[in-house]
Amino acid sequence: MAAEKALDSALEGVDRAALAEELFAIAGAIDGDIALRRAFADPSREGDAKRALADRLFGGKVSEAAVTLTGEVVAQRWAEEGDLSDTLEALAVSALLASAEKAGAIDDVEDQLFRFERIVAGDTRLRDTLGSRNTDAEGKAGIVRALLEGKAAPETLRLVEQAVLKSRGRRLDRVLEGYLKLAAQRRDELTALVTVAIPLDPQQESRLTSALASIYDKRVSLQTVLDPTVVGGIRIQIGDEVVDGTVLRRLDRVRRDLAG
Repeated sequence: MAAEKALDSALEGVDRAALAEELFAIAGAIDGDIALRRAFADPSREGDAKRALADRLFGGKVSEAAVTLTGEVVAQRWAEEGDLSDTLEALAVSALLASAEKAGAIDDVEDQLFRFERIVAGDTRLRDTLGSRNTDAEGKAGIVRALLEGKAAPETLRLVEQAVLKSRGRRLDRVLEGYLKLAAQRRDELTALVTVAIPLDPQQESRLTSALASIYDKRVSLQTVLDPTVVGGIRIQIGDEVVDGTVLRRLDRVRRDLAG
């Protein structure tokens, strides 16, 4: 994708975390201004004109790298106005992940994001509080800091704050899942969500990782979820593909057969 190639070029020799913050700010400014969003997404406007508009609006306020990258993004044709903001946010997330990668912390960030998403998914009250429009921003930020500050990488904390405070009407779990996909892409690997009743031992994890890597011809990392209700067996999800070999799944199939 052109935007991703432009980001890779922009990351050279810059403060990646600072670039991420600038892109978050630009995405927020465009998303919060209907007239501006429509001007950038207007298919009848030439790309050069949209680049020039971005330069006038953001030049001198953010780094040259951020202005140039924004110009490359807005110059493209967009089917939906929201796609532009989504792309700018994704580039900001990728820039922050690249910062973690440079610091050797991207593995930790990916794992911490996954664990936080699991915590939220398993706590209805927490999920409702963080996802509610009735909870003030400072209250949400306080909850996130209490859960993660001093326990997670700075990039993890920043990404969770972004997901919680700038969800733009999206469900929190979907936002975090999107960030996790970007992390996997950054590491050039696939992520397998593995659901089991009891933890896999290191040898089992190694065999499963090797088998999946052989099937998909790509590096695979495992994110394991413990769920006693599956009874036994294993459920593996990679993207939209699901392989369910759990006892619970087989029992459900028997029940359906008996009911039929």
